[in-house]
Amino acid sequence: QVQLVESGGGQVQAGGSLRLLCSASGRIFADANLAWYRQGPGKERELVAGITTGGTTNYVDSVKGRFTISRDNAAKTLYLQMHSLKPEDTAVYYCNMKGRVVVNVEGAVREFDYWGQGTQVTVSS
Repeated sequence: QVQLVESGGGQVQAGGSLRLLCSASGRIFADANLAWYRQGPGKERELVAGITTGGTTNYVDSVKGRFTISRDNAAKTLYLQMHSLKPEDTAVYYCNMKGRVVVNVEGAVREFDYWGQGTQVTVSS
């Protein structure tokens, strides 16, 4: 079974920086597309940044140029470096692992979609 554990959240002033980490258990980390989502007060969960198995990244427009997503497959860790934080970045941040693996010699495929428990980021003005 896979578990995702986020850390690194906290409270900072506007303009500050934080680095979020998501540590994974299990053996499928390298086979997964990874992402950070967030859910602010009274808002729906939104995709913040994603990184594919090949390292291609994408970001929501509101964080482009300020946030950087990266992954370390050997350490089974996903990162989100956040700079120039704004009060509107306040949210619970979740990591997500999604993909598919071959489960037997006949080529049967199992899709997976795992979430962490979230870490709170609070940015004060």
